[in-house]
Amino acid sequence: MRIFVVSKGDSLYSIARKFGVSPTELSYINALSDPDRLTIGQTLVIPGGSAPQGQIEVNGYAYPNISDTVLSEALPYMTVLCPFSWHIDAAGGITPIDDKRMISRAYETATAPMLTLTNIGTSGGFSSDIAHAIFTDDAAQTTLIDNILAALRSRGYYGVNLNIEYVYPFDRAGYNAFLKKLSETLHPKGYYLTSAIAPKTSDDQYGLLYTAHDYEAHGRYCDRVIIMTYEWGYTYSAPQAVSPVDRMRKVLDYAVTKIPSGKILLGFSNYGYNWVLPWQQGRAASVISNTAAMNLAAANFAQIKFNEQAQAPFFNYTDPSGVRHEVWFEDARSVKARLQLVSEYDLAGISYWTINYQNRAGFAVLESMYGVEKII
Repeated sequence: MRIFVVSKGDSLYSIARKFGVSPTELSYINALSDPDRLTIGQTLVIPGGSAPQGQIEVNGYAYPNISDTVLSEALPYMTVLCPFSWHIDAAGGITPIDDKRMISRAYETATAPMLTLTNIGTSGGFSSDIAHAIFTDDAAQTTLIDNILAALRSRGYYGVNLNIEYVYPFDRAGYNAFLKKLSETLHPKGYYLTSAIAPKTSDDQYGLLYTAHDYEAHGRYCDRVIIMTYEWGYTYSAPQAVSPVDRMRKVLDYAVTKIPSGKILLGFSNYGYNWVLPWQQGRAASVISNTAAMNLAAANFAQIKFNEQAQAPFFNYTDPSGVRHEVWFEDARSVKARLQLVSEYDLAGISYWTINYQNRAGFAVLESMYGVEKII
């Protein structure tokens, strides 16, 4: 596998001829919406021989509405599938999702399905109050654990993934105690336990997103810890990279001092954002898939630039209404740069948020660098 950056005068056919591959294959793996239209700075994955550096684990979150085609393309590259998500309530109840299709397809590809639990409330956002109710009430915890065990048995899940976010700082000890209790319940029964935590650079990093996530405790009680190293560029931020490699390094520099590196799964964004310019605080950017971003740049003949510090591509364009935009996303170069962090820090692997977007080129880069470990 090679990564080719389009220059002036290149066409799909000249590039295919140069590397001895068919234009059809090149168009397919790069999901080109218009094979006759490329743009300067666009990356193309050139299929070919590869020399994987070893095996890693790959976790993938997916919403139940994922298409059969996208799910089928992704599962061979997954160690674990996390259907997102069952919701916890304040009394320890859990609300299921339509996950049976995903669980069945996971087992067909030797992918371990994980019961993914969140404190998402009725408003659709993460609820600090739900987390507080659970972490301060032994009876609610007992009910929750009983419900978890029942769900594991009835659905055939391999284990549990906890994605508890926006926890009050004063609930940190309670969260740790619950992790310990859940671990001591699940592990003797042969179930796996993973968690997802915020990207911190110090133990005392303050904020609703950070403080209650105790890296050392998660590393002690969980089999794997997903560090959500994305969303620096997010819906309401100024235009910037979603997962800048320089910021990810700072998180990992701290993380490996608290969590065994062999337990860490590096968060991997599989999307970008499209901002309207000039940027205004409070105006939302729109989510865009990496494939759609690349095709949008080509459709507008927008030159794709590459930020070396963040190791991330971006471009600007003007829409038919005369409105200017800035788009940051991921391409083969940025995927490769982030995958190199896995071997550099000796991590267990990566975790995609999410696999709902088609990712052929990204999976081709992954496959060229690592084999994917299967645990069932």
